This record gives sequence, C-alpha cells and structure tokens, in this order.
Amino acid sequence: MARGINAYPPQVEQPRYNMLDRRIEQEVIPVVNRHGLGLTVFSSLAQGILTGKYNAGIPAGSRAAISNWLDRELTDENIAKVRKLSKLAAELGITMSQLALAWILRLPEISSAITGATRPEHVLSNIEAANIGLDADVLARIEKILANAPDADRQ
Repeated sequence: MARGINAYPPQVEQPRYNMLDRRIEQEVIPVVNRHGLGLTVFSSLAQGILTGKYNAGIPAGSRAAISNWLDRELTDENIAKVRKLSKLAAELGITMSQLALAWILRLPEISSAITGATRPEHVLSNIEAANIGLDADVLARIEKILANAPDADRQ
C-alpha cells in the first residue's frame, strides 16, 4: 500500500511476543517474513514472569505485589511452565531470562527484543542471550513444556 502511494514502506513492527504469548506466530511472522520486515518485540520476558522470579511466589516489591495487572498471566499453569523451563535453563548452564531471550532471538524475523531490564546486571546478562544457540533437541523440549505435554517434566 505504501509503495502504491509513493510513501516509505514500514520497516519494523513492534508486537508483544514471548514464550507465554505466541499469538504472532501464525499470522504476523509469516507476513513480515514475506515482506522483509523486522520485528522488535516487547514483553519478551512477560513482565518478569519468564525470569523465574515468581517461581516461589510473589516477591515483595515486585510488579505483581504492587498491582494486579499481572494477574491474568501469573497463573499456576504459567508458573508451572516457567519452573520446568528454569530446570532446562539450569541444565544448559544459562539463566531463565537467557533461555527465554535466546528462544525469541532464534527467529530470523526478530530484529531485537525489548527486555525492560531494571538493573545494569540484568542488561549484561540479557546481552549474553544473543550468543546462545538452541539446538533442535532443546527447542523440542521447550515446545513440549510450552504445550503442556505430559512427559515435559521427565525430559
């Protein structure tokens, strides 16, 4: 459409995307791939849920402790998934955050991921995710966990 009116075409789209919110995979990712666009995704750590910080409950002073806007995502099902993913990350010798970010960055359509880091050490740790490759076996294990496959916790 932009080309039809001699305008600059879009170069990037900024959707929400993470292991717990994968809605863009069916329609958005194929379209940006077809048109050569990049995605700068936000909420890549699901407001901290994918860091593992809620695995043992809601820490005092956390976003979930001071507001209710995480209630919809901070479910028993999601926490169970993150606990299993955290075990996998530990097996790989990486943090849960690094696993979640490496999983996002595996896609060629993802140009960058907004992490919302709150401390310098978080930024430094998150940067390492760009250097982590996830092989087919690890990706299959992640997929089983995210799909709630019955044998996901036996891996």
